Amino acid sequence: MEHLKASASPIPYSSEGWFDPLEEAVRFQVRAFIEAMVEAELQAALGGRGRYERKGAPKGYRNGHRDRQLVGTFGQQRVSLPRARLIDESGGEREWHSQTIRAYKRVTKRAEALIAQVYLSGTNTRRVRRALASLFGGAVSKDTVSRAWRKVQGDWAAWQARDLSQEDIVRLILDGTGVKVRLDKRVTSIPLLVALGVRRDGQKVLLAVKNMGGETQAAWRSVLDDLLARGLAAPELLIVDGGKGLEAALASLWSDIPVQRCTVHKERNLLAHAPKHLHDEIKADYNDMMYAKDAGQAGRKRKAFLAKWRLRCRGVADSLEEAGERLFTFLRYPPTQWRSLRTTNAIERLHGEFKRRIKTQCALPNAETAAMLFWALMASGQITMRRVDGWQTLDHAPVETSLDHAA
Repeated sequence: MEHLKASASPIPYSSEGWFDPLEEAVRFQVRAFIEAMVEAELQAALGGRGRYERKGAPKGYRNGHRDRQLVGTFGQQRVSLPRARLIDESGGEREWHSQTIRAYKRVTKRAEALIAQVYLSGTNTRRVRRALASLFGGAVSKDTVSRAWRKVQGDWAAWQARDLSQEDIVRLILDGTGVKVRLDKRVTSIPLLVALGVRRDGQKVLLAVKNMGGETQAAWRSVLDDLLARGLAAPELLIVDGGKGLEAALASLWSDIPVQRCTVHKERNLLAHAPKHLHDEIKADYNDMMYAKDAGQAGRKRKAFLAKWRLRCRGVADSLEEAGERLFTFLRYPPTQWRSLRTTNAIERLHGEFKRRIKTQCALPNAETAAMLFWALMASGQITMRRVDGWQTLDHAPVETSLDHAA
């Protein structure tokens, strides 16, 4: 059969040894299905009037066919689509347009999404074309990739301005990460400030990604003010990394909302105040305290930690005291939630996945691209987020706990 002949397109692995009659047969059936689907759509627009039928008053008439090239996840296809003119109630005529295959549409939405996903995986336009050449039969041009990328940019702008008033957020997790970008013809590290919410049903949702000049109070206040301007209600708990700028921004906005300091960030701070030969011992004592079975035990271990390290390495004890009881806010909640409450790991995982995907690029083109790429990895499904641990008890109110009293 003629349609089973191998394509002569100059694409990778297109020689006779790579010819697959099954693939060619399936593609032929896809083309026939598309043509039949559009033909059925036209017949419905003509009032069920088939080709060459003369019964009843006509709603329009056919006007031949035209060839269209389509690129989808099924590959590149050249299909023959019917043309027609419809007669309106006043007797005038207008050209019929298919809603299945819209005018000037050459690439399906699913194919555009696939192109964007490959681009977002940390490559460039040339490599995208090369990687998808076999699938699309060489039909992916530079302009095709650019159009898909512009679609991503439009979705990014809409996401940044979306309404948040319907998001039932009970927790807000805030953290930043450094990314290398080109700025004024130099490679510069800029911070991306990320806000992650936890809905009442336990599902995590990305709320904001902003490229700012630093993690200052003003920078974080700008991020938070934008969330409020778009309707976000005050959360019931804040989880932060302990940065001074973020702490100051939160104090100026939500002084009455409980705050949980990330225990992992604090551990790093403790180790920074001690010589390396003491690190293992400090880690052991710290984890013994943070993984206590209840507030009472945590209070006693905290008192012992401070007494021991105030004598051996005062900087370590002072660093722990600086965090205060905000390091132990998680103890006020059901134990099933402690794992997800102790740290900002939910955001740290996003940071890690993002950097893993861009490590092939020495530096991103600009600061705005960095923030957009971070969001797009989520939007394209390359990174997914599950519910937080202990989400079944998120409706439980926290209890008042004091480490000093518990101890």
